[in-house]
Amino acid sequence: QVRLVESGGGLVQPGGSLRLSCAASGSAFSSAVMGWYRQNSGKQRELVATITSAGTTNYADSTKGRFAISRGNAKNTVSLQMNNLKPEDTALYYCKLVTWSPNTYWGQGTQVTVSS
Repeated sequence: QVRLVESGGGLVQPGGSLRLSCAASGSAFSSAVMGWYRQNSGKQRELVATITSAGTTNYADSTKGRFAISRGNAKNTVSLQMNNLKPEDTALYYCKLVTWSPNTYWGQGTQVTVSS
């Protein structure tokens, strides 16, 4: 079993920055892809950004140029640097890990609120 723990959410003013982090732990696994998704109540969970084990990144159009995803040296951590935040970025942000098996794991989510 793999456990994902997110951190770094909070309240920020429009134009501000936040950095989210996610650490994976548990029984032996190898992550093929790690990423971030977000969801607001009443809406579907949507892609924010993903990164493969080779370092290939993919971003939603709404986050390109403002957000940057990266993986740690241990390959079981992923971070999301969010700059120039907008009110529409407000959501519960989830970390996702997909193994080579493939199995999919989700974190519990961390709240990001962008408001003045």
